Amino acid sequence: MKQSARRFFGQMAMFCTCAMPGMLPTASAADLHVLASTALKPLLENVRPAFESASGDRLVLSWGASYASAPDALPTRLSRGEKADVVLMIREALDEQVAGGYLRADTVRDIATSRLGLAVQSSAPRPDISDVEGLRRTLLGARAIAFSSGVSGQYVASALLPRLGIAEQVKPKSLVIDAPGLAGQALLSAQADVALQQMSELLAVPGIQVVGPLPEAVQRVNVIAAGVTSNAQQAQGAQALIGYLQSRRTAQALKDSGFEPIVSP
Repeated sequence: MKQSARRFFGQMAMFCTCAMPGMLPTASAADLHVLASTALKPLLENVRPAFESASGDRLVLSWGASYASAPDALPTRLSRGEKADVVLMIREALDEQVAGGYLRADTVRDIATSRLGLAVQSSAPRPDISDVEGLRRTLLGARAIAFSSGVSGQYVASALLPRLGIAEQVKPKSLVIDAPGLAGQALLSAQADVALQQMSELLAVPGIQVVGPLPEAVQRVNVIAAGVTSNAQQAQGAQALIGYLQSRRTAQALKDSGFEPIVSP
């Protein structure tokens, strides 16, 4: 090999290694099939260009609920053998898929935490939900309250409202949005004036006013985790994506999408 050719390949190798450690492009580009909780849609669409540029792979993204038996729920899709290389969902739900043999236990990693939040219409006065009493007043004063049929909404109906002592008062004005629908959409259509859902899902709806997370005393914190499927055709690429989401490079993107990153050391 001529000296100029050796120099060229050496420079290319050094560029790939230095530009993005742990993210060397694969020998040939591949489609990386991702099944993810709907709450992660804004995040994954945000980081997709940088990851694809660094890895050379193309993300094929598909969304669904972490729980439930609906046709598009992630557990249902895994059970019927839908093509997937990596899955991202609530940790408890993901652990069930590991136990069922659909995901490799040795690849499971925690990515971020997610909190339940509250939003109102953009033109509405900003309510004070800094404490439990303020949250109770806001919910009692609402004309209609929207929440999801998914994990966050189940917590609202079965735990939050009873704990606040207002389950019976609020029940007639509760609007349940079928997962993976976004509760914030009900604010835009004026079907509700308060929406409760994970912060990431509220932030995904332009044109509404996201007040913030619920008080810690009544908060539900979910851990979002990822794992490689047992029959992954692109296992190496799937692990690269998990590592990328754990890295400091994506920490700000996670925060901007309403998550608290769990950064890999």
